[in-house]
Order: sequence, then C-alpha cells, then structure tokens
Amino acid sequence: MKARWGGLALAGLVFAGLVWVGSGAGPDFLSDDSVPVYAREPGVPRVKSEADFPELPLDKFELSARDSERMQRAQSLVVQRCMRSYGFDDFPRDPGLGVQLSESVNSTVTWVAPYGMLDLGQARRWGYGFDPDAAARALPKGRAPTEREDEVLHGLGAEGGDPMVVRGRKVPEGGCSAEGSRRLMADVSDEERLWGYVPGRVEELDKAVARDQRVRRAFRDWSRCVEGKGFKEYESPADAFRDKAWHVGREDGNTARTRRELETAVADVECNRQLNTAGVWWAVSNEKQRADLRRDKSRYEAVREDQDRLRAAVSKALGE
Repeated sequence: MKARWGGLALAGLVFAGLVWVGSGAGPDFLSDDSVPVYAREPGVPRVKSEADFPELPLDKFELSARDSERMQRAQSLVVQRCMRSYGFDDFPRDPGLGVQLSESVNSTVTWVAPYGMLDLGQARRWGYGFDPDAAARALPKGRAPTEREDEVLHGLGAEGGDPMVVRGRKVPEGGCSAEGSRRLMADVSDEERLWGYVPGRVEELDKAVARDQRVRRAFRDWSRCVEGKGFKEYESPADAFRDKAWHVGREDGNTARTRRELETAVADVECNRQLNTAGVWWAVSNEKQRADLRRDKSRYEAVREDQDRLRAAVSKALGE
C-alpha cells in the first residue's frame, strides 16, 4: 500500500469506527454543497491528490519504497561480491539487460488504484497511458554481462544436471543471482507469507470495498458526472482506465492517446476530485482494514517480524 501513496500522520479522534482526519477537510469543505453530503462526513478525508491520503492501517505491514530500494541495493552488492569471488573482478553492481533481452521488453504492465486517477497533469498529457521513456529510464545503466558471466550469474553453464564449477568451486544453485536472494532471506521464517499475505489481504479487502454500498454510491455519482460531460458511462474509475478502446492499434501496452481518451481522462479526474470519490473509498477501506487487522493481528505481526529480519539482513549487506 505504501507504494500507492505517501503516509501522513493520523489525527486522534475516532468517530463511528473511522478515524477523523484533516487532509484539507476544513470548514469550506464541510459546507461545500458541490460535494455530496456522504463524501464530507466525519471520517472522510478531502482527497484531491495522492498526497492527501492518510495512512491506511495495513500500510505499516508492507515494505516501503525506501525498503525496496535498499533491498535492491543490498542484493546488487551481494551478487557483485559473489561474481567477483569467481574471478569476474569488474562485474558491475547494476548490470544491464543485454541487447536481446532489452529488445524483448516491448510492453509495460500498467496498474490503476481502485479509486482511479487523481493526477490532472498526467491525464492531460498521457491520458490512461504512460510516458514511453519512463520504462527505458528505469532500466539498469551498467554494461550487460558477457556470456560467461551470465552463465555464472544465473547458474546456466552446467550440462547433464551436474553443478557448474568455476575456479574449482561449485556455483550455487540458480547462480549468484539466486544466492543474493537467499542470503538476504536467510533469517526470514516464512518467505511466502512475507511477500504474499498482506498484498493478498489488501486485494481481497479492495474487492469488498468496491462492493460496499457507500463506495457503489460514490462510483455511481462519479459515473453520472463523467457521462454528464459527454463521455461513456463507466461503473468505476478503474473501468474507465481499463477501457480497451484506448489500446486499439498499440502493441506496447501503452494507449493511443487520442483526443477522446485524453478528454475522458481529464473528465474522470475532475469528477473524482470534485465529488471526493477517492476520499469515500479511503474511509471505507480504512474501516475494513481495521476490522481485518483486529481479526488476525497475530499473522500481521508475524509478517512485520519477518520484515524486521529482512531489514537487518539488508543493513548488514550494506555494511551498516
């Protein structure tokens, strides 16, 4: 969840099982007749951008973007040391993909939050698509591994099922790449739970939120707003994002960014922000996540303990 929005501090007053939050929900918002009454009740934050989202209860049980960046850096260091131990002294910390693999990466999977988009600038420039240069900028900048390095990196050089041997030493199963992961995860008690439990619960809870009558009402009002601006009727902001019409004639996963698409995306965001659709979604999500946390707090705590073990391993690998 932390990858979706930044966490803000929660205020203290609990009302009807929800948390009362500021997030711009001042007197002007509470008396704004253009916002439905249900979308400005206590417990519903005013959300016009992702920065307005308070932290959700399960956010603290997911690794942050900073955690992910540190883990990637630590694994790169461990892999580099492993490769150098087999004689590849100039092996880069962040090797490139290589020409063939780079050329095969010709599509990008895009994702939208259940409440839709909130970035009006993004909508005006890219519609429901993405900056085609963003994926290229995210690729590693180091040189690509040589054929021999790639064999050791991924443990692909052995024949007949025999272990690969380099400089008199067996290459670990899966190569140095797999070894890097194993070392960081060595103290984790349940790797499957660490990576899968919270995201799985969030996915199920998001489905329950989408079925909730409060959210369904908010989505209906949002849909009428978009339709009132002259565009297609959609059941939810996520449905507008996934409209197959935007991808006609494209093979790279991006959208065509037609005038219709761009104008629909702008109307989508404007209606979301005007009606505080995302704020309603957050309030219901907050309620359901709190209830789920109360039901199975021990398992969530076990996930957090494993996260702490992983963070300790990352710190050690980084020499901290």
